[in-house]
Amino acid sequence: MEPVQSGPGEEPGPPVRSLGMVPRRILGALLEKAFTTPDAYPLTLKALTTACNQKNNRDPVVEFTEDDVLAGIEALQQAGLVAEVHTDGGRTARYRHLVRKRFPWTEPQLAVMTELWLRGRQQLGELRTRASRMIPIETLEELRAQLQPLLTEGYIRCSGPLERRGVEVDHTFYEEGETPAGWSPLLEEEAPLRASSATAPRSALPSGELNSLKEQCRDLEHRVAELESRLSAVEERLQTLLG
Repeated sequence: MEPVQSGPGEEPGPPVRSLGMVPRRILGALLEKAFTTPDAYPLTLKALTTACNQKNNRDPVVEFTEDDVLAGIEALQQAGLVAEVHTDGGRTARYRHLVRKRFPWTEPQLAVMTELWLRGRQQLGELRTRASRMIPIETLEELRAQLQPLLTEGYIRCSGPLERRGVEVDHTFYEEGETPAGWSPLLEEEAPLRASSATAPRSALPSGELNSLKEQCRDLEHRVAELESRLSAVEERLQTLLG
């Protein structure tokens, strides 16, 4: 579905480093659908609102109205991140993202930022599985190579070194005063032992058993992420078939 006429928002503007929750969700939804259901993209207002309010692959789950989404679209148009388009024979306005014009990101980085805008902080295994439904990212090493430039440029932040097991990644596009749910500022510091580590209580489990349980938890997290991705693909296909 090729756009033949575009509206405002084409001209690059000043750098964008923060976005409200509604604009972030809109951008994430537009990017996701462009990757996964290109035949239905660009999106109508109704389709975009549905995409924002999906119950799978979204955190938090929201219930935006079309007016909420329209307001978010207007903010993104002013930032040069979204354009209104009209397609051959189409009377309904549709919307597409302009992220590629505004940020110097690779396709895997676009997929990563899409997932972070849609879900917020995630562990590397979860992030790789979810982003791979849009652009293949074969290994964690490949993911780390894509994350490092985003980290260096300040588009993302990590709860510790990228090489560390269990490290979490989040985007940095939160507005001033907005506190991302569940993020622990203490982890960002990554203090060598922390002042209290010497007196921290020891686990009652043997180290071998504890490590085994951690591995099982990570495996379950990855399986849940994979099932969520499959469910999302089925839902997107169903939406396409229903029009």
